[in-house]
Amino acid sequence: MINKLIASSVSVFPKWFIELFSKSYVAGYSSNEVLSIVEELNSQGFSATIDILGEHVKDLDISKNITQQYCELFENINLNSIDSNISVKPTHIGLDISKNVVLENFNKIIEVARDKSNFLRIDMESSNNTDNTFEIYNSLKNKYPGVGVVLQAYLKRSINDIENLASPKFNARICKGIYKEDSEIAYKEQDVINNNFLEMAKLMLQKNSYACFATHDQQLIDSLVELVEKMKIETTKFEFQVLYGVPMNGKLEKLISRGYKVRIYVPFGPDWYEYSLRRLKENPNIAGYVIKNLFLRNK
Repeated sequence: MINKLIASSVSVFPKWFIELFSKSYVAGYSSNEVLSIVEELNSQGFSATIDILGEHVKDLDISKNITQQYCELFENINLNSIDSNISVKPTHIGLDISKNVVLENFNKIIEVARDKSNFLRIDMESSNNTDNTFEIYNSLKNKYPGVGVVLQAYLKRSINDIENLASPKFNARICKGIYKEDSEIAYKEQDVINNNFLEMAKLMLQKNSYACFATHDQQLIDSLVELVEKMKIETTKFEFQVLYGVPMNGKLEKLISRGYKVRIYVPFGPDWYEYSLRRLKENPNIAGYVIKNLFLRNK
């Protein structure tokens, strides 16, 4: 109860406290920090996808600067032989400016991804950007096959999107979805969202696409394991994904021990504040953990 009260009041907390909390979920502020953390995750058997925190950039120069940072990340991942790809939000590199700007920036990133034989994930944001994101995906896919998108299980359209997009060369992360959406276009009940997640996963696998199951819901993970075993799907056709820092009580290590691939979504960068607020609201127990350790440190 105390943890939930704390989490519901995070917006009034001083920034220094949120920064203490952010260290659980944000892999530093610089590329050197995040690459070091990803190397450690690799040593534990995990793959990774790196994301520079931020969204809704409306300044052209900033969008170009972020684009250059992503290009340099691909370069450094290759240079250091790190097992990681990259995820990019369209609004982070210019979708809110114009479609031409975001496509120009994505084309620069995809050129480096192709040169380094790596993979680019186009992140999905609110439903206002879904069609634009698929347009960007289709444009980039025509230039380089190593690109994928994200499908959100709470959106009612997602099954149809799989029907339209899925093929043996299609790669998509399936997640539940975090944005506030109208009930006309999005499911609200968790059991309905979970069932849709499973139906989406089944359809992806039936179409021989590469499916990425992004969830921390351990019951849902168990259901997904049952699904792939029942369908006799090869372990090279899917993977599990989770956010960096979210406690999973040994579940991920058990998945790896069974031969399943697990990828950690690793965010970093100076725009850590809003992201950390969201994580704290989603996981109130961490609030109590941070406060406990703060007091222990100061004894």
